[in-house]
Amino acid sequence: MLDLPSLDERRSVRGQVVDALRAALVTGQMRPGVVYSAPVLAARFGVSATPVREAMLDLAKEGLVEAVRNKGFRVTELSDAELDDITEVRRLIEVPTAVKAAGLAMPADLARLRPIARRIVEAARKRDLIAYIEHDRRFHLDLLALAGNAHLVSMVGELRARSRLYGLDRLAESGELGASAREHIEMLDLIVAKDRRGLERLMKAHLGHVRGSWAGRPESPGPADHTR
Repeated sequence: MLDLPSLDERRSVRGQVVDALRAALVTGQMRPGVVYSAPVLAARFGVSATPVREAMLDLAKEGLVEAVRNKGFRVTELSDAELDDITEVRRLIEVPTAVKAAGLAMPADLARLRPIARRIVEAARKRDLIAYIEHDRRFHLDLLALAGNAHLVSMVGELRARSRLYGLDRLAESGELGASAREHIEMLDLIVAKDRRGLERLMKAHLGHVRGSWAGRPESPGPADHTR
């Protein structure tokens, strides 16, 4: 059974459904190959089927699901090799961009990011994986946006949506997810301290979780880590 969140009346229902379903895909709560009906999902959210169907069509355009005539939407499946490739590209893009963003960040930027980092920690404490993924996505994309390249941010957002983190539920149950959550606060502290080398090391380790413990398999250093 999907553990979908209640929706905020102040935000677009369609947008909220897209965010929640994307997070459910990333965490593996929505499983590859399974067909999901818009009316059934709508009942879980407590909304009409129309915004859910529209949200699923948005996800279909991103290649995350595919329409199945008269049935609903099937979650697309990615191989381990494809997920490894996505993680490698993310490392190559996100690490240097985060370091660049750190050099451009103003105190107001950090003040805006810190509450998001705290919400990530709180979501880990509550074992709320959907909220964890949503806040994690916002934190990283907002941080990268400080570097000033909107196209890069959009690309990373798409790559993050295609990632699969099937080990998150196990980490949440064991309490290990909290350590990863606190790394977001550590990132901000390193930026404040102007420790770019430390931020680079932490970003590499943080992204290493994506295909390691977060994905439910042993972590191994990526190509960018061979000199460490």
